[in-house]
Amino acid sequence: MRLLAEVLADVVGVEQVSADHHFFHDLGADSLVMARFCARVRKRADLPSVSMKDIYRHPTVGSLAAALTGPDAAAPAPAAPTAATGAATTDGTPTPGASTATVPPSGAPASASVSVPSGPASTEASGPVSGPASAGASAPAEAADVTRAADEGPARAGTRQYLLCGLLQFLFFLGYSYLTALAAVRGYEWISGASSLTDRYARSVLVGGIGFISLSVMPILAKWTLIGRFTPGRFPVWSLAYVRWWVVKTLIRTSPMRMFTASPLYVLYLRALGARIGRNVAIFSTHIPVCADLLTIGDGTVIRKDALFSCYRAHAGFIQTGPVTLGKDVVVGEQTVLDIGTSMGDASQLGHASALYAGQSVPARERRHGSPAEATTTDFRAVEAADCSTARKVCYSVGQLLALLLGWLPLTTAGVTLLLAAAPQLNVSLGSGASLFTGWTFWLGALIVSFVVFFGAMLAGLLLQGMVPRLLHLALKPDKVYPLYGFPYGLQRAIAFLTNRKFFPTLFGDSSAIVHYLRYIGYDLRRVVQTGSNFGIEVKHDNPFLSAVGSGTMVADGLSVINARFSNSSFSLSQASVGARSFLGNQVVYPSQARTGDNCLLATKVMVPIDGEVRENTGLLGSPPFAIPRTVLRDTRLSHLESSGALRRRLVAKNRHNAATAVLYLLARWFHVFVLTLLTLGVKTLYPVVGVPVITSAVVLSLVFSVCYFALLERAAAGFKAQKPLNCSIYDPSFWRHERFWKMASVEPTPFFNGTPFKNVVLRLLGARVGKRVFDDGSVFPERTMVTIGDDCTLNAGTVIQCHSQEDGAFKADRTTIGAGCTLGVGALVHYGVTMGDHVDLACDSFLMKGEYVPSYARWGGNPARQLPDPTPHPHTFAAARA
Repeated sequence: MRLLAEVLADVVGVEQVSADHHFFHDLGADSLVMARFCARVRKRADLPSVSMKDIYRHPTVGSLAAALTGPDAAAPAPAAPTAATGAATTDGTPTPGASTATVPPSGAPASASVSVPSGPASTEASGPVSGPASAGASAPAEAADVTRAADEGPARAGTRQYLLCGLLQFLFFLGYSYLTALAAVRGYEWISGASSLTDRYARSVLVGGIGFISLSVMPILAKWTLIGRFTPGRFPVWSLAYVRWWVVKTLIRTSPMRMFTASPLYVLYLRALGARIGRNVAIFSTHIPVCADLLTIGDGTVIRKDALFSCYRAHAGFIQTGPVTLGKDVVVGEQTVLDIGTSMGDASQLGHASALYAGQSVPARERRHGSPAEATTTDFRAVEAADCSTARKVCYSVGQLLALLLGWLPLTTAGVTLLLAAAPQLNVSLGSGASLFTGWTFWLGALIVSFVVFFGAMLAGLLLQGMVPRLLHLALKPDKVYPLYGFPYGLQRAIAFLTNRKFFPTLFGDSSAIVHYLRYIGYDLRRVVQTGSNFGIEVKHDNPFLSAVGSGTMVADGLSVINARFSNSSFSLSQASVGARSFLGNQVVYPSQARTGDNCLLATKVMVPIDGEVRENTGLLGSPPFAIPRTVLRDTRLSHLESSGALRRRLVAKNRHNAATAVLYLLARWFHVFVLTLLTLGVKTLYPVVGVPVITSAVVLSLVFSVCYFALLERAAAGFKAQKPLNCSIYDPSFWRHERFWKMASVEPTPFFNGTPFKNVVLRLLGARVGKRVFDDGSVFPERTMVTIGDDCTLNAGTVIQCHSQEDGAFKADRTTIGAGCTLGVGALVHYGVTMGDHVDLACDSFLMKGEYVPSYARWGGNPARQLPDPTPHPHTFAAARA
């Protein structure tokens, strides 16, 4: 206890700390200060390891020392990747004596649940192909041989192999663009040759139908041709096996069948890709599983929205493929992650904001929640079943196809034809030597067309959002159980689609205008106190007319309001109400059954409880959640303006600054449309001479221009220099400039760059310090200039490195450094002020809190993340895996 007190006194900056001093209430520390304390303690060999979860549960030196030295000190904590002992109580703490589930000791490679060859990794021999998969093998059986292969160490590709992979990916993009352009031009020419309006419509339906079928079938044919059947295994990134896999993944992820998520047609599509899916299965997640052969889903299972179950992961320079097996009548909650080698028994449940780590399983008829999942008594079946017959599914699917083929596709074709026909006839004669782009009619025409298209579409979309969903909602009743795939279900899907367009939250977010916009589309914000930062630029919902926020509440970003509750055969809509004087951090899933009241702090990635007593005047952190202080002294010092007359003046100044930012954002986006319009008109003029290659060249040129243009905007918003750490009030001009940066940086690099060497080029162009041969399968860095990534790192899909945090009226930002050879798991979030040593493994869906220091070769995981209990060192020596 004395040693802990000495370290804490040094970190906090006081002379002496007593055994009863509360870390937050008495000493005024915050989570960042305590993270430094934990890092300092972990560096001392004479002290036991301390995690942030230990700090919050034992907030005095005396209680912390007793917990670390008590009889149960050596037992694994619930946040470790063993399923926790006992069911969780209402505050998220485990109840002793309940059953346990055995899980591998970490989310690192040694615990991966795939079967791979025992010899050295080869780019072809251990690829994702070869032979039929054993349909009857269970996930635990297929996990037996992974340890010996995983410990061979990560693969590092040579520069030649790395560049060859990028070249092959670029050639695929060119070829795919050429074939698509050729088909589009031939279809357009045939439609334009129609003699009547009826004939033109018929041709539009036929061309649209052929195009839709071709784009949907192509991924299936490519998968069975290039891969065959996926089997558990691994292969190095940047290899020839990886290029084949990447082509298939890209085609699957860009398939138009994504539009049919939450439809019986989507299930049929996954079956065509090789997935073994039973009857009466409902899948609401838009994340398509790439290695579909490794996905098994039993009858009556429901997978709710934003769940990740791709049946692969990137780890230490390899793509590892493994099974995900779900039994009958399984419930998988919103925003969950199912790692490879996971399984759930019949009638089992996994709660929202939870994860199953590699090799982890849920026994039949048991329930789990948390990251990693642990036992609970909470029932996540939120709505009773309803009669959903086969005839209903067939009628709904046929209706969807008819609406697409007879409605949306012809309208889109007609719109494109009208725009091209309305474009000014450019009097440019290439044969006479006149130069293209010199005539004033060309520039004026492009200016008019782009202005009308951009601002006209924006105003039309705004009117559409305010009128149509409001009329559709009149036919729906809250808390009534409706069967899936009927008229009410179609209305709800239409409301969710129309009111979740990203453009308007991006435009109005981080300003006072977002309150008026959300109220306009249906939110109940009558009691909201205007702060100028009530919501960020990312907020979504199932139904805005059943979403309410209390007075004085603020939301950081990434809020997902769950108004719709789904089973595999039914759904119902319920009011979701956020309490007053609360604060919601980033990436919070807020269900309608939430048991949180007024004056709550819901931390980043927290699992909001849906049973037990109503939590008020407290904070919640982690998954499963546990109590933390609602606020601390260091943060309240920054909100002194709220108690003085300066608040109103600062709010007015902030509104002016945000209004100017919105105008700049609109002008910047319009100019982008203007340049693309110039390219389109240029293609129209040059096509009779050059042909289809000019279209392909324009596609490549528009992609290069878009990347460079938005990179220029983002760097200009940051003053063409690296951003600096901040610790200020939201009414400080430094924060307003940071909000302007977010607005200009809201355009992420196109998903096509994910998994290619070009992603690293784009990130460097945006200001991130990215090392050599980094594999990025879809990460997000809001503040790129504050991120440093070492050589040969592996970043999975959904990884977020967030170098800022907002809590009530306080804003903080700091740099984050990721060492060489690190792996960040699927859906993991790394906060600001974090330093990770070399070759660190961070498990999927983990939340690495601000200020943490992770030593080299460590394995961390959980929400919040802590060192995993496997003490065996795994020094990573790079294996020679060459193409």
